[in-house]
Amino acid sequence: MSSTYSGNIPKLYLIKIAKWFMLTMPVIVLFYQENGLNMQDVLTLKAIYSVAVVILEIPSGYAADVWGRKKSLILGAILGCLGFIIYSFSYEFIGFLAAELILGIGSSFISGSDSAMLYDSLLKINKEDQYLKQESRIMSVGNFAEALAGIAGGSLALISLRTPFIFQSFIAFIAIPAAFLLLDPKSLATKPKAGFIHILSIVKFALWDNVKLRWNIVLSSVIGSATLTLAWFIQPYLKDLNMEVSAIGVIWTLLNLTVGAVALLAYKIERYLGKRRTSLFIVVGISLGFILTGWFHSLIGIAFLFFFYFVRGIATPVLKDYINRITASEMRATVLSVRNFIIRICFAVIAPFLGWYNDHFSISSALIIAGIIFFILGSISLIFIGKTEK
Repeated sequence: MSSTYSGNIPKLYLIKIAKWFMLTMPVIVLFYQENGLNMQDVLTLKAIYSVAVVILEIPSGYAADVWGRKKSLILGAILGCLGFIIYSFSYEFIGFLAAELILGIGSSFISGSDSAMLYDSLLKINKEDQYLKQESRIMSVGNFAEALAGIAGGSLALISLRTPFIFQSFIAFIAIPAAFLLLDPKSLATKPKAGFIHILSIVKFALWDNVKLRWNIVLSSVIGSATLTLAWFIQPYLKDLNMEVSAIGVIWTLLNLTVGAVALLAYKIERYLGKRRTSLFIVVGISLGFILTGWFHSLIGIAFLFFFYFVRGIATPVLKDYINRITASEMRATVLSVRNFIIRICFAVIAPFLGWYNDHFSISSALIIAGIIFFILGSISLIFIGKTEK
Protein backbone atom coordinates (compact mmCIF):
# COMPACT_ATOMS: atom_id res chain seq x y z
CA MET A 1 0.00 0.00 0.00
CA SER A 2 2.84 2.39 0.82
CA SER A 3 4.16 2.10 -2.73
CA THR A 4 0.76 3.30 -3.93
CA TYR A 5 0.99 6.42 -1.80
CA SER A 6 4.52 7.07 -3.06
CA GLY A 7 3.01 6.91 -6.55
CA ASN A 8 1.19 10.14 -5.74
CA ILE A 9 4.44 12.08 -6.05
CA PRO A 10 5.00 11.74 -9.84
CA LYS A 11 1.32 12.54 -10.38
CA LEU A 12 1.78 15.76 -8.41
CA TYR A 13 4.71 16.55 -10.72
CA LEU A 14 2.33 16.25 -13.68
CA ILE A 15 -0.24 18.51 -12.02
CA LYS A 16 2.47 21.12 -11.37
CA ILE A 17 3.68 20.96 -14.99
CA ALA A 18 0.12 21.26 -16.29
CA LYS A 19 -0.36 24.36 -14.12
CA TRP A 20 2.99 26.06 -14.79
CA PHE A 21 3.66 25.17 -18.44
CA MET A 22 1.87 28.34 -19.52
CA LEU A 23 2.11 28.68 -23.28
CA THR A 24 -0.19 31.70 -23.14
CA MET A 25 1.76 33.94 -20.77
CA PRO A 26 4.30 35.37 -23.27
CA VAL A 27 1.52 36.56 -25.61
CA ILE A 28 -1.65 36.87 -23.53
CA VAL A 29 -1.73 40.69 -23.51
CA LEU A 30 -1.11 40.75 -27.26
CA PHE A 31 -3.98 38.27 -27.65
CA TYR A 32 -6.28 40.53 -25.65
CA GLN A 33 -5.31 43.55 -27.76
CA GLU A 34 -5.86 41.62 -30.98
CA ASN A 35 -9.40 40.94 -29.76
CA GLY A 36 -10.20 44.59 -29.09
CA LEU A 37 -9.28 45.00 -25.40
CA ASN A 38 -7.31 47.99 -24.16
CA MET A 39 -4.93 47.95 -21.19
CA GLN A 40 -7.65 49.05 -18.79
CA ASP A 41 -9.74 46.04 -19.90
CA VAL A 42 -6.73 43.73 -19.54
CA LEU A 43 -5.85 44.81 -16.02
CA THR A 44 -9.50 44.85 -14.98
CA LEU A 45 -9.73 41.20 -16.09
CA LYS A 46 -6.67 40.33 -14.04
CA ALA A 47 -8.01 42.27 -11.06
CA ILE A 48 -11.25 40.25 -11.21
CA TYR A 49 -9.19 37.04 -11.40
CA SER A 50 -7.23 38.15 -8.34
CA VAL A 51 -10.40 38.85 -6.38
CA ALA A 52 -11.86 35.46 -7.37
CA VAL A 53 -8.70 33.68 -6.18
CA VAL A 54 -8.42 35.57 -2.92
CA ILE A 55 -12.09 35.20 -1.95
CA LEU A 56 -11.91 31.43 -2.36
CA GLU A 57 -8.39 30.84 -1.05
CA ILE A 58 -9.29 30.03 2.56
CA PRO A 59 -12.71 28.38 1.85
CA SER A 60 -11.17 26.10 -0.79
CA GLY A 61 -8.43 25.08 1.63
CA TYR A 62 -11.07 24.24 4.22
CA ALA A 63 -12.99 22.26 1.56
CA ALA A 64 -9.86 20.24 0.82
CA ASP A 65 -9.56 19.38 4.52
CA VAL A 66 -13.14 18.19 4.97
CA TRP A 67 -13.98 17.02 1.45
CA GLY A 68 -10.65 15.45 0.54
CA ARG A 69 -7.44 16.54 -1.23
CA LYS A 70 -8.08 14.34 -4.24
CA LYS A 71 -11.58 15.70 -4.89
CA SER A 72 -10.30 19.24 -4.54
CA LEU A 73 -7.48 18.61 -7.02
CA ILE A 74 -9.84 16.90 -9.48
CA LEU A 75 -12.21 19.87 -9.39
CA GLY A 76 -9.34 22.34 -9.79
CA ALA A 77 -7.90 20.38 -12.73
CA ILE A 78 -11.25 20.18 -14.53
CA LEU A 79 -11.93 23.89 -14.07
CA GLY A 80 -8.38 24.72 -15.22
CA CYS A 81 -8.91 22.83 -18.47
CA LEU A 82 -12.41 24.27 -18.96
CA GLY A 83 -11.12 27.82 -18.52
CA PHE A 84 -8.67 27.50 -21.41
CA ILE A 85 -11.26 25.80 -23.62
CA ILE A 86 -13.49 28.84 -23.11
CA TYR A 87 -10.54 31.11 -23.90
CA SER A 88 -9.96 29.22 -27.16
CA PHE A 89 -13.47 30.05 -28.39
CA SER A 90 -13.85 33.57 -26.97
CA TYR A 91 -13.43 36.82 -28.88
CA GLU A 92 -14.61 39.53 -26.47
CA PHE A 93 -14.38 40.75 -22.89
CA ILE A 94 -17.35 38.79 -21.51
CA GLY A 95 -15.96 35.48 -22.76
CA PHE A 96 -12.53 36.21 -21.33
CA LEU A 97 -14.18 37.23 -18.04
CA ALA A 98 -15.97 33.87 -17.81
CA ALA A 99 -12.70 32.06 -18.52
CA GLU A 100 -10.81 34.08 -15.88
CA LEU A 101 -13.42 33.41 -13.20
CA ILE A 102 -13.36 29.67 -13.91
CA LEU A 103 -9.54 29.63 -13.91
CA GLY A 104 -9.48 31.60 -10.66
CA ILE A 105 -11.80 29.15 -8.93
CA GLY A 106 -9.82 26.20 -10.30
CA SER A 107 -6.52 27.67 -9.15
CA SER A 108 -7.83 28.21 -5.62
CA PHE A 109 -8.82 24.53 -5.33
CA ILE A 110 -5.35 23.36 -6.44
CA SER A 111 -3.37 25.88 -4.39
CA GLY A 112 -2.57 24.34 -1.03
CA SER A 113 -4.28 21.03 -1.80
CA ASP A 114 -1.26 19.84 -3.79
CA SER A 115 1.18 20.56 -0.94
CA ALA A 116 -1.18 18.95 1.59
CA MET A 117 -1.49 15.87 -0.63
CA LEU A 118 2.30 15.65 -0.88
CA TYR A 119 2.84 15.89 2.89
CA ASP A 120 0.07 13.41 3.73
CA SER A 121 1.39 10.93 1.16
CA LEU A 122 4.89 11.10 2.65
CA LEU A 123 3.40 10.78 6.12
CA LYS A 124 1.71 7.52 5.11
CA ILE A 125 5.05 6.02 4.07
CA ASN A 126 6.92 7.46 7.09
CA LYS A 127 9.00 9.84 4.96
CA GLU A 128 7.55 13.16 6.05
CA ASP A 129 11.10 14.39 6.74
CA GLN A 130 11.57 14.48 2.93
CA TYR A 131 8.74 16.98 2.43
CA LEU A 132 10.93 20.06 1.94
CA LYS A 133 13.17 18.19 -0.50
CA GLN A 134 10.21 16.94 -2.57
CA GLU A 135 8.39 20.28 -2.47
CA SER A 136 11.55 22.05 -3.68
CA ARG A 137 11.93 19.58 -6.53
CA ILE A 138 8.32 20.02 -7.60
CA MET A 139 8.74 23.81 -7.52
CA SER A 140 11.91 23.52 -9.61
CA VAL A 141 10.08 21.43 -12.17
CA GLY A 142 7.38 24.09 -12.27
CA ASN A 143 9.90 26.89 -12.85
CA PHE A 144 11.66 24.92 -15.58
CA ALA A 145 8.31 24.21 -17.24
CA GLU A 146 7.44 27.90 -17.12
CA ALA A 147 10.73 28.83 -18.78
CA LEU A 148 10.30 26.31 -21.59
CA ALA A 149 6.71 27.40 -22.10
CA GLY A 150 7.88 30.94 -22.76
CA ILE A 151 9.80 29.82 -25.85
CA ALA A 152 7.18 27.31 -26.97
CA GLY A 153 4.33 29.79 -26.55
CA GLY A 154 6.15 32.48 -28.50
CA SER A 155 6.81 30.01 -31.33
CA LEU A 156 3.19 28.81 -31.45
CA ALA A 157 2.03 32.43 -31.58
CA LEU A 158 3.73 32.75 -34.97
CA ILE A 159 0.83 30.62 -36.29
CA SER A 160 -1.70 32.84 -34.54
CA LEU A 161 -2.08 34.42 -31.12
CA ARG A 162 -4.98 32.04 -30.44
CA THR A 163 -2.91 28.90 -31.09
CA PRO A 164 -1.17 28.88 -27.65
CA PHE A 165 -4.60 28.90 -25.95
CA ILE A 166 -5.76 25.89 -27.96
CA PHE A 167 -2.60 23.96 -27.07
CA GLN A 168 -2.88 25.14 -23.46
CA SER A 169 -6.22 23.34 -23.18
CA PHE A 170 -4.45 20.05 -23.92
CA ILE A 171 -1.64 20.86 -21.48
CA ALA A 172 -4.18 21.65 -18.74
CA PHE A 173 -6.03 18.38 -19.49
CA ILE A 174 -2.96 16.40 -18.33
CA ALA A 175 -3.79 17.33 -14.73
CA ILE A 176 -7.23 15.66 -14.87
CA PRO A 177 -6.19 11.99 -15.24
CA ALA A 178 -3.24 12.65 -12.91
CA ALA A 179 -5.65 13.91 -10.23
CA PHE A 180 -8.06 11.00 -10.73
CA LEU A 181 -5.21 8.50 -10.27
CA LEU A 182 -4.18 9.96 -6.92
CA LEU A 183 -4.84 7.95 -3.78
CA ASP A 184 -6.22 10.28 -1.11
CA PRO A 185 -4.47 9.59 2.20
CA LYS A 186 -6.93 9.65 5.06
CA SER A 187 -5.98 11.65 8.13
CA LEU A 188 -4.19 9.63 10.78
CA ALA A 189 -6.45 11.17 13.37
CA THR A 190 -9.58 13.24 13.31
CA LYS A 191 -8.70 16.82 14.12
CA PRO A 192 -11.31 19.34 15.21
CA LYS A 193 -11.90 22.19 12.79
CA ALA A 194 -11.10 25.58 14.26
CA GLY A 195 -13.83 27.37 12.36
CA PHE A 196 -14.29 30.78 10.82
CA ILE A 197 -14.12 32.68 14.12
CA HIS A 198 -10.61 31.37 14.77
CA ILE A 199 -9.51 32.42 11.28
CA LEU A 200 -10.78 35.94 11.95
CA SER A 201 -8.90 36.04 15.25
CA ILE A 202 -5.64 35.20 13.46
CA VAL A 203 -6.28 37.88 10.83
CA LYS A 204 -6.93 40.41 13.61
CA PHE A 205 -3.75 39.36 15.38
CA ALA A 206 -1.66 39.64 12.20
CA LEU A 207 -3.02 42.96 10.96
CA TRP A 208 -3.91 44.74 14.21
CA ASP A 209 -2.58 43.27 17.45
CA ASN A 210 0.98 42.49 16.31
CA VAL A 211 2.31 45.75 14.87
CA LYS A 212 5.65 44.31 13.78
CA LEU A 213 4.00 41.45 11.90
CA ARG A 214 1.47 43.86 10.38
CA TRP A 215 4.06 46.06 8.70
CA ASN A 216 6.18 43.14 7.51
CA ILE A 217 3.05 41.74 5.86
CA VAL A 218 2.26 45.14 4.33
CA LEU A 219 5.79 45.53 2.92
CA SER A 220 5.78 42.03 1.46
CA SER A 221 2.32 42.63 0.00
CA VAL A 222 3.30 45.95 -1.60
CA ILE A 223 6.32 44.39 -3.29
CA GLY A 224 4.28 41.33 -4.31
CA SER A 225 1.65 43.57 -5.88
CA ALA A 226 4.39 45.51 -7.69
CA THR A 227 5.89 42.38 -9.24
CA LEU A 228 2.44 41.18 -10.29
CA THR A 229 1.67 44.57 -11.86
CA LEU A 230 4.84 44.81 -13.94
CA ALA A 231 4.31 41.32 -15.35
CA TRP A 232 1.24 42.60 -17.24
CA PHE A 233 3.11 45.56 -18.74
CA ILE A 234 6.03 43.61 -20.18
CA GLN A 235 4.33 42.35 -23.35
CA PRO A 236 2.83 45.68 -24.48
CA TYR A 237 6.12 47.38 -23.58
CA LEU A 238 8.11 45.02 -25.79
CA LYS A 239 5.48 45.27 -28.52
CA ASP A 240 5.92 49.06 -28.46
CA LEU A 241 9.59 48.41 -29.23
CA ASN A 242 8.48 46.56 -32.40
CA MET A 243 9.78 43.20 -31.18
CA GLU A 244 8.65 39.97 -32.82
CA VAL A 245 6.34 37.69 -30.86
CA SER A 246 8.97 34.92 -30.76
CA ALA A 247 11.52 37.38 -29.33
CA ILE A 248 9.03 38.44 -26.66
CA GLY A 249 8.69 34.77 -25.70
CA VAL A 250 12.46 34.41 -25.35
CA ILE A 251 12.77 37.55 -23.19
CA TRP A 252 9.87 36.37 -21.01
CA THR A 253 11.69 33.07 -20.51
CA LEU A 254 14.99 34.77 -19.65
CA LEU A 255 13.27 37.07 -17.14
CA ASN A 256 11.75 34.08 -15.33
CA LEU A 257 15.07 32.23 -15.36
CA THR A 258 16.68 35.34 -13.84
CA VAL A 259 14.26 35.21 -10.92
CA GLY A 260 14.95 31.52 -10.37
CA ALA A 261 18.73 31.91 -10.49
CA VAL A 262 18.85 34.95 -8.19
CA ALA A 263 16.44 33.35 -5.69
CA LEU A 264 19.02 30.61 -5.08
CA LEU A 265 21.44 33.30 -3.86
CA ALA A 266 18.90 35.45 -2.02
CA TYR A 267 19.81 34.13 1.44
CA LYS A 268 23.50 34.94 0.87
CA ILE A 269 22.73 38.47 -0.29
CA GLU A 270 20.43 39.04 2.70
CA ARG A 271 23.04 37.67 5.08
CA TYR A 272 25.66 40.06 3.63
CA LEU A 273 23.47 43.20 3.59
CA GLY A 274 21.40 42.54 6.70
CA LYS A 275 17.66 43.05 7.06
CA ARG A 276 17.57 46.84 7.05
CA ARG A 277 19.73 47.37 3.97
CA THR A 278 18.15 44.44 2.13
CA SER A 279 14.65 45.83 2.70
CA LEU A 280 15.75 49.28 1.53
CA PHE A 281 17.42 47.79 -1.56
CA ILE A 282 14.23 45.91 -2.42
CA VAL A 283 11.95 48.96 -2.14
CA VAL A 284 14.32 51.25 -4.06
CA GLY A 285 15.20 48.57 -6.62
CA ILE A 286 11.60 47.64 -7.39
CA SER A 287 10.58 51.30 -7.70
CA LEU A 288 13.57 52.20 -9.89
CA GLY A 289 12.82 49.17 -12.06
CA PHE A 290 9.45 50.70 -12.93
CA ILE A 291 10.69 54.26 -13.30
CA LEU A 292 13.81 53.56 -15.37
CA THR A 293 12.00 51.08 -17.64
CA GLY A 294 9.42 53.79 -18.34
CA TRP A 295 11.99 56.57 -18.66
CA PHE A 296 14.18 54.69 -21.16
CA HIS A 297 11.50 53.58 -23.60
CA SER A 298 13.96 51.75 -25.84
CA LEU A 299 16.08 48.61 -25.93
CA ILE A 300 17.97 50.06 -22.95
CA GLY A 301 14.73 49.72 -20.99
CA ILE A 302 14.93 45.94 -21.35
CA ALA A 303 18.08 45.99 -19.22
CA PHE A 304 16.06 47.64 -16.44
CA LEU A 305 13.41 44.94 -16.80
CA PHE A 306 16.13 42.40 -16.00
CA PHE A 307 17.25 44.56 -13.08
CA PHE A 308 13.67 44.55 -11.77
CA TYR A 309 13.51 40.74 -12.03
CA PHE A 310 16.91 40.50 -10.32
CA VAL A 311 15.49 42.43 -7.35
CA ARG A 312 12.32 40.33 -7.51
CA GLY A 313 14.40 37.17 -7.16
CA ILE A 314 15.71 38.52 -3.85
CA ALA A 315 12.47 40.09 -2.64
CA THR A 316 10.05 37.16 -2.87
CA PRO A 317 11.88 34.61 -0.66
CA VAL A 318 13.46 37.17 1.68
CA LEU A 319 10.26 39.05 2.55
CA LYS A 320 8.40 35.78 3.09
CA ASP A 321 11.21 34.71 5.41
CA TYR A 322 10.88 37.93 7.42
CA ILE A 323 7.20 37.10 7.99
CA ASN A 324 7.96 33.48 8.90
CA ARG A 325 10.58 34.52 11.47
CA ILE A 326 7.99 36.35 13.56
CA THR A 327 5.01 34.04 12.99
CA ALA A 328 4.05 31.09 15.20
CA SER A 329 3.81 27.74 13.44
CA GLU A 330 0.16 27.19 14.34
CA MET A 331 -0.90 30.28 12.38
CA ARG A 332 1.77 30.37 9.64
CA ALA A 333 -0.41 29.24 6.72
CA THR A 334 -3.20 31.65 7.57
CA VAL A 335 -0.80 34.58 7.97
CA LEU A 336 0.74 33.86 4.56
CA SER A 337 -2.79 33.67 3.15
CA VAL A 338 -3.40 37.14 4.59
CA ARG A 339 -0.31 38.32 2.69
CA ASN A 340 -1.64 36.83 -0.55
CA PHE A 341 -5.02 38.41 0.13
CA ILE A 342 -3.51 41.90 0.47
CA ILE A 343 -1.38 41.41 -2.66
CA ARG A 344 -4.46 40.59 -4.71
CA ILE A 345 -6.50 43.43 -3.22
CA CYS A 346 -3.72 45.97 -3.87
CA PHE A 347 -3.44 44.72 -7.44
CA ALA A 348 -7.21 44.87 -7.93
CA VAL A 349 -7.19 48.53 -6.84
CA ILE A 350 -3.99 49.81 -8.48
CA ALA A 351 -3.81 47.83 -11.74
CA PRO A 352 -7.05 49.06 -13.40
CA PHE A 353 -6.01 52.67 -12.66
CA LEU A 354 -2.61 52.09 -14.27
CA GLY A 355 -4.33 50.45 -17.24
CA TRP A 356 -6.56 53.52 -17.63
CA TYR A 357 -3.51 55.80 -17.34
CA ASN A 358 -1.69 53.75 -19.98
CA ASP A 359 -4.62 54.02 -22.41
CA HIS A 360 -5.06 57.78 -21.97
CA PHE A 361 -1.40 58.81 -21.81
CA SER A 362 1.41 56.31 -22.49
CA ILE A 363 2.91 53.10 -21.20
CA SER A 364 6.08 54.97 -20.19
CA SER A 365 4.20 57.44 -17.99
CA ALA A 366 2.10 54.59 -16.51
CA LEU A 367 5.27 52.74 -15.49
CA ILE A 368 6.76 55.88 -13.93
CA ILE A 369 3.55 56.54 -11.98
CA ALA A 370 3.56 52.90 -10.83
CA GLY A 371 7.14 53.26 -9.60
CA ILE A 372 6.24 56.36 -7.60
CA ILE A 373 3.17 54.69 -6.05
CA PHE A 374 5.07 51.58 -4.97
CA PHE A 375 7.99 53.66 -3.67
CA ILE A 376 5.65 55.69 -1.45
CA LEU A 377 3.83 52.59 -0.15
CA GLY A 378 7.09 50.68 0.37
CA SER A 379 8.77 53.62 2.14
CA ILE A 380 5.83 54.01 4.53
CA SER A 381 6.13 50.31 5.37
CA LEU A 382 9.88 50.62 5.98
CA ILE A 383 9.41 53.61 8.29
CA PHE A 384 6.93 51.76 10.48
CA ILE A 385 9.03 48.56 10.46
CA GLY A 386 11.98 50.66 11.66
CA LYS A 387 9.88 52.10 14.49
CA THR A 388 8.68 48.69 15.65
CA GLU A 389 12.20 47.25 15.67
CA LYS A 390 13.51 50.14 17.76
